[in-house]
Amino acid sequence: MIRTSRRSRSHERHDEWPAGSFDDSVLAPLWLDTPDRPAPRPAASGVVHADLLVVGGGFTGLWTALRAVERDPGMSVVLVEGDRIAEHATGRNGGFCEASLTHGESNGRTRWPDEYDRLHELGLRNLDAIEETVERYEIDCGFARGGTLAVATRAHEVGHLDPEEPGFLDAAAVRALVDSPTYLAGRLEPDGTAVVDPARLAWGLADAAEELGVRLHEHSRVVSARRRGAGVEVRTDRAVIRATRVVLATNVFRNLLRRPRWSVVPVYDYVLATEPLTEEQLAALRWDPSIGISDSGNQFHYYRVTPDRRILWGGYDAIYHYGRSISDEHADRRETFEVLARNFAQTFPQLRGVRFTHRWSGVIDTSTRFCALFGTAHRGRTAYATGFTGLGVGASRFAADVMLDLLDGQATERTRLEMVRRRPLPFPPEPFAWLGIQATRWSLAREDATGRRNVWLRLLDRLGLGFDS
Repeated sequence: MIRTSRRSRSHERHDEWPAGSFDDSVLAPLWLDTPDRPAPRPAASGVVHADLLVVGGGFTGLWTALRAVERDPGMSVVLVEGDRIAEHATGRNGGFCEASLTHGESNGRTRWPDEYDRLHELGLRNLDAIEETVERYEIDCGFARGGTLAVATRAHEVGHLDPEEPGFLDAAAVRALVDSPTYLAGRLEPDGTAVVDPARLAWGLADAAEELGVRLHEHSRVVSARRRGAGVEVRTDRAVIRATRVVLATNVFRNLLRRPRWSVVPVYDYVLATEPLTEEQLAALRWDPSIGISDSGNQFHYYRVTPDRRILWGGYDAIYHYGRSISDEHADRRETFEVLARNFAQTFPQLRGVRFTHRWSGVIDTSTRFCALFGTAHRGRTAYATGFTGLGVGASRFAADVMLDLLDGQATERTRLEMVRRRPLPFPPEPFAWLGIQATRWSLAREDATGRRNVWLRLLDRLGLGFDS
């Protein structure tokens, strides 16, 4: 999840805490920093044959591989990952598994008003199916479906929570759920979100797929793909893989096909995780750990309690680097971590002195419509999905079924959706992409401070463009 924050708060004066509160933290995703992380599978080598090749070992690829053999138990499926399974966005997010396929109701109704209700229903069914999968394969990933609490921390945000509609929480009511002096109002959506340990979910999906016959290979970076006879030939640094059909699930990383490259830009999201809280500290917050929280600005924080009683606190900054740059140099951005720590201290002053043990970042594939887009290549033999914009934990399973339908040439409930059939506008080349994104980020921060959308944002609204995560 990304959106944008308390710009004015980040310039307020604070005492020593939280200065230095993350100085001793490790630069590593909390979810991946565990001795329970599985050993890597061997790299692909030699000549490999498969009915279906899946490129990418994140959620999109893992769900595709698993769903393929669930749908057709006799299918020969190979999955290759250039790094480690769950190493990138899959193992670096906040662990919010949302039902929304459209990045929220407002975005969905604006773009697909005639089919939004159907998309909403499909999203809830998809989340139900994820929960059922976790139970069926006994995946120990802390899956808890408590919903999301949206909170207003500025007066002009209260109206966005529909005060006249059932379920609205005034300041006293929302603080009875989770106690923060910054909360002015809230709304609990109880059905549409689960919290999960995303890395353990991915590892569990990999194990389940492997048990059903999928061959998994890590450290197998794909370098080329081309149509060959009745199928597609894909090359890694050590293997030639000949498959009847291929799914590209590389998301933010460079797509083997040229067309999808213009559809997304990479933005960096940043996260902190505290040391484990005591039972008394957690009880003082009155926070049910199954409930995830997000505040209501464009630049927003998302946060939740982990199974070992830490608070994971992420969001605020969505940083785009010129030229669509993806680099390890972007991972450790002190100014963003400082703002995150200060805003945490303001949100939960009763946790004074709590330190952060982990800090990390992840790179997200953002599209101009804020949710996944789909396509095919190689005369229908290759399918891809990308552009999840921070909501891929849940939507990736839906995307897997869409891609498998497309490869089967099926006209299904999913493939008939306008959301699936139509592509979003691409991002422009540099320097226009960088200039447009910076203008948008500045404008969103101004709207957070004033409650008013400026001319630039209103223009983007009319064009169906924007910048969000």
